[in-house]
Amino acid sequence: MTTGRIAGARRPAWAWALALVALAAAASPLIAYWLTNPEDQRLVDLDVYRTGGWALLRGLPVYDVITPAPQLLPFTYPPVAAMLAVPLAVLSWPVAQWVWTVAIVAVLAVTVRHAFRAFLDGVRGALAAPLLFAVLCAACTYLMPIRDQFRFGQVDLFLLALCLLDCVVRRPWWPRGMLIGLATAVKLTPGVFLVYLAITAFPAREGDARQRHGSTAQRRAFFMAVFTAALLTLLPFLVIFDDARDFWFGALLDSERLGANAATTNQSLRGMLLRLYLPGWLTTVLWLAAVAVIGWYGFRRARRAYLDGDVTTAVALTGLMAVLLSPVAWIHHIAWVVVVLAALAGSGRDRVRLLVAAGVWLYYVLPIPWWGVTLKALEIPVLSPVAGKIVQNAFGLGAIGLVWLLGAWLPRRRAAVAVPTAAS
Repeated sequence: MTTGRIAGARRPAWAWALALVALAAAASPLIAYWLTNPEDQRLVDLDVYRTGGWALLRGLPVYDVITPAPQLLPFTYPPVAAMLAVPLAVLSWPVAQWVWTVAIVAVLAVTVRHAFRAFLDGVRGALAAPLLFAVLCAACTYLMPIRDQFRFGQVDLFLLALCLLDCVVRRPWWPRGMLIGLATAVKLTPGVFLVYLAITAFPAREGDARQRHGSTAQRRAFFMAVFTAALLTLLPFLVIFDDARDFWFGALLDSERLGANAATTNQSLRGMLLRLYLPGWLTTVLWLAAVAVIGWYGFRRARRAYLDGDVTTAVALTGLMAVLLSPVAWIHHIAWVVVVLAALAGSGRDRVRLLVAAGVWLYYVLPIPWWGVTLKALEIPVLSPVAGKIVQNAFGLGAIGLVWLLGAWLPRRRAAVAVPTAAS
């Protein structure tokens, strides 16, 4: 019998090259649209990264410099991110746009290949897997959180790929945990994976040798992630001390630097609560309570998925925690939906799971939160305020639903399918 891995090894290189060409063709309308956008609206977040690197090259205070009008956006990332952005500042603006956009396509391809590994490796035929890979990449390209990567020139997909690869690559050539540490140092929110590594570092049963071995590897990964994040956090204090001090004791504490926290694009738990316009103290209490409950449930289910051997689901759940628990999570932060879709699809043998994954895909392709804004603008008595806010929070509420879907429904579905199979 031919295994998926053997079949995958015999697939010709030209078939995978053709799949990448198909991905480029699928992404080209988005690339053409956003790279021909009015110049002052083009890849505005990439301009923020370049501004941070540009400030360092000129010896200017990183957290006092803003991008040109009309955006006027400040640099909001840790100081090590500004150091890593220096190469972008060296490139001309047109070249930087193309380099970053092509990199987004490449990183998406890497993400899909590793997230959907079980699905792709289970496909037989020399051309079937590359064709399926191209279809999956094209489908993920048009998810709204991924479209926004192209629109804004965002870094989220790069950080997602770092965390995903660190967790799912079977034999990494780097010390496992290093990529999570790097991602955490660059944008803080991937720090949820430090929690994931910590809670999966202890076996459920002390007598289980396999789990003991896995927990040892997780402990090593945890310590490596913490070491890497700490090293890259402390390094700027040695190189650009004033900027490091300005971030950790100033800019970090000012959430309004990120933009209007109550805007529709903030789909975190806090963002949804802010749009209720309750008294500030009540919003804070409700947010902390929601963070405690959903964080406890989500991380607990992620640990259970890891112990059950379903690392993709564990990673997807942890990624959703980064979205929901963060004070600010813009729509492009929900790029984790790519891994969610992979977890739901699994090996592709369960038609119900595929249908659920297709439904989730469609949900995050449509600009549903903006429908809520339109509904509120209609000012229909009773209907507009209530229904409008619910629809406006659609992606955040959907993320909560996905936590339940992956944490409760998926294990039950897997068990239900396994029982008849075992009986037969």
